[in-house]
Amino acid sequence: MPELPEVEVVKRSLKRGIINLSIKKVIIKTNKLRYILNRNKFKLIKNKKITEIRRRSKYIIIFFDPNISMLIHLGMTGKFYFQKKNISLNLSFYHNNQKQRKHDHVIFILNNNLRLIFNDVRKFGFIKIFQKSNVYKSSHIQNIGPEPLSKKFTAKYFKNFIKNKNRSIKDLLMDQKFVAGLGNIYVNEILFASGINPFKKIKKLKNFEIFKILNNTKSILKKSIKLGGSSIRDFINISGSKGNFQVDNFKVYSRSGLHCFRCNDKSVIKRNRIANRSSFYCEKCQK
Repeated sequence: MPELPEVEVVKRSLKRGIINLSIKKVIIKTNKLRYILNRNKFKLIKNKKITEIRRRSKYIIIFFDPNISMLIHLGMTGKFYFQKKNISLNLSFYHNNQKQRKHDHVIFILNNNLRLIFNDVRKFGFIKIFQKSNVYKSSHIQNIGPEPLSKKFTAKYFKNFIKNKNRSIKDLLMDQKFVAGLGNIYVNEILFASGINPFKKIKKLKNFEIFKILNNTKSILKKSIKLGGSSIRDFINISGSKGNFQVDNFKVYSRSGLHCFRCNDKSVIKRNRIANRSSFYCEKCQK
């Protein structure tokens, strides 16, 4: 599933391509993604101008003038791409003149005749329409914790949240109520960079370890965004390009049985499950 960096990359691409344009028409090719597509609500964005695009956790929010918003989750395999026949598009956009793809589910025709297409093979993504003021009150995002790159994600917040709790650090970082947008890939990499075992109980964390987690969270996410995110199987950005973070920056994720980059041939990466998710770590250097 795309995590914070991948969703941020898509958001930035969308922002470059569709801000200040209007929706001329919406073509819905399927009745249901993760949720039923409410065709009547999609009529609310017809002829409405796109004024802002934001990301909250792993969600994209598109705002329309005057008071409509569209909440989008990419699910496991959701992606957007642009299409416009016989016109050379900016290189930052994906140009596709092929016939409609099998898994193109929603087509937004913009007032410049550009088509923004939502494609989702597994149909775990969703698109919902809200009144602008209500989108942040939706059950999807109202209880999400602070953004990890924001000033709110601090040592003070961290310490206050974990008071009187007894759970593993891996489980905590995966909890969207604690911090927004982290998933299995980046939590594994953050804990390796911090030298902390994913099974370690949060009540045993020392102050310097909390600061390590905070600093590595911010630096790893920023680096991944800069490199276009991570492409495991399905993720491509809106320009049709794969992310490159995985090329040289996966130190533990999906490396079970291989040598530890920190310990060299003295240790290999282990794989175990925490909260039904695979955890990759080095027993020797992650304490």
